[in-house]
Parts: sequence; C-alpha cells; structure tokens
Amino acid sequence: MKNFERSRARVVRLLTAMTLFVTLGLGWARPQLQMTQQVVAWGDLKYDVSLNTSGLAGSSKGLAQIATGDFHSLALQQDGSVVAWGDNKFGQTSLPVTIQNRFVSEVAAGNIHSLALLADGTVVGWGPAPGQYGDYGQCTVPAGLGPVLRLSAGAVHSLALKSDGTVSAWGANLNGQCNVPVGLDNVVAVAGGMYHSMALKADGTVVAWGDNRHGQTAVPPDLSQVVAIAAGGFHNLALLADGTVVTWGTYGLAQCNSPAGLTNVIAIATGDYHSLALKQDGTVIVWGFNTAGQCDMPGRLTNVVAIAARGNHSMVLIRQPVQPARTRPTGPAGQH
Repeated sequence: MKNFERSRARVVRLLTAMTLFVTLGLGWARPQLQMTQQVVAWGDLKYDVSLNTSGLAGSSKGLAQIATGDFHSLALQQDGSVVAWGDNKFGQTSLPVTIQNRFVSEVAAGNIHSLALLADGTVVGWGPAPGQYGDYGQCTVPAGLGPVLRLSAGAVHSLALKSDGTVSAWGANLNGQCNVPVGLDNVVAVAGGMYHSMALKADGTVVAWGDNRHGQTAVPPDLSQVVAIAAGGFHNLALLADGTVVTWGTYGLAQCNSPAGLTNVIAIATGDYHSLALKQDGTVIVWGFNTAGQCDMPGRLTNVVAIAARGNHSMVLIRQPVQPARTRPTGPAGQH
C-alpha cells in the first residue's frame, strides 16, 4: 500500500507539473517577463467560438485555462474569474451568480453545458434548465458530491474526480457512460467523450466504460505509463510518460491515425472526429476528419501553452514574452 501511495503521489506531482507547464507556460517563460497572450481558434466557427480576442488579449489578468464545447468556449483567468462566449441557446455562456466573485480553479465544456470547479472543491454546472430541451441532468450536480479535484464534461454528461480518488458521473446515461465501474479508485484524471467515459489511475493504467460500438472503451491491454487522457466522439488518446501518444476507437475518419514519429508531446485534446497534440517546443499537430476545417491550423503556430477541442473546432492559447523596446544609443551631450 505504501508503494502504491508513493506511485500515486509521483503521478499527481507529474500531472500538476504538466498542468503548470501547459496552462501557465512555465516550461519556457520566465515569470519576471511581461507576456502577451492570444486565443486562436479554427474549424466550425458558426457561433464565433473563435472569439474577438481583443478583450482577453488586453487583459492584465492572464489566462490559466481554455475549454471548448460544441459551439461555445470558456477561458479561466489567473484571478479565478471565467469568460464565456459563443452559442448561448441553452444558457451555456450565461455565467451563474454562484461563480461570480468566487475563485474558480478549473472549467469544462460539454456539447451544450459548462462546468466550474470552485477553490473549495464544489462544482457548479449551467446550460439547459431542468425540463428544457437538451437537459439530461448534466448540469444538476449531485447533492453531497464532496470535495472535487478535477472535472470533465462529456457530450451531455459530467464527470468529477473526488478528493478520495473515486469518480462520480451524472447526466445522460443511455450508453452507460455514467455507470462508474464498481471499485474504481486511486484515480488521478477523468475524461468524458460522446457516449463514454475514461479514468486514469495513479499506476498509469486506464479504465473506460460506456458505449463501445467503435472500440472506444476497449483499452489496449498493454497500455501503461499513461500521464494524460482525452476522450473524443468515438475515439481516445493517451499520452505516455515518454511523450508519445496511443490512440484507440474509430469512426473511420482518421482521428486515430496519429502522425508517424509524433514525440515530445506534453498535452493532448480531442474533438468529435479529430485530435490535437501540443509538443514541448510549443508547436501543435492536428489530425483527423477535416470537413469543417478543424484540422486546418492557421499557419505554423508557436509559443502555444494550452490546447482545447470539441465538436468540429480547435482552440489554442499562445503566450510569448514582450520584446523590450530598443532605444537608439546616444553619445555625449550635443552629439548624435
């Protein structure tokens, strides 16, 4: 048991370090430097999920995390406040009063709902109102959920990793995506897909449940040393400790065809039918179904510190140091 707890602690520390590296850019940015930030999105931008970034780019608060739903997006600022934009047909971008003036530590976005994890470990959900079309209970946080460490939003269901290493799920359950396996514990991360769910355990193994019509819950039997997971529409990604990526599941749309030689990956993300990988050098690789341009990255992006995807669009956060203005040297008084 002691060996297992030490293993769990190591994985948690690694995940925490990766989160800081990705969301804050500490891997290559000196804290004392002034930074510029930019959110870039591409793919299906029907509801302006691309965002007019002028407000965020000019904010002195800085961004800590980005998250995408099908047609809406969320940004968590470093002061714990949340910004939401895009489609609001179901209220998914109408921030509830319960998170205003509260410190939010994590956000997640499903197809038409949003989640926020507060600093005290409580969870707030918003989107379709009870009884409204599109309401599957995904916004109704279970009573007595208890302290939560991490969140994930599936298409129309929600997942919470609790402080005791167990998982709770709620929302649409037609395919068993909310039927958390009995005895599942020692979990360090969760991920919700279209109709399935995943959990990463402290020993680097993965458990999946729910819809398996396309092999999305058929975890490769030899999969180990996993440090991050991402669940797409009908496929999954696993990031290994050596910086490589493993994929499984399919819908015949190339979302599992990770590029040959893909290495040095530090973060992964999935849309419904496409996949993203953030490399250690701050560049991004995208592959999969491209009917809406979700794989058409606008040029070669650099200085990327976070990635997000859902539905048919992709989004990245770029942060880079502000270059100090150069002053023209002058000679002694009266000389030029």
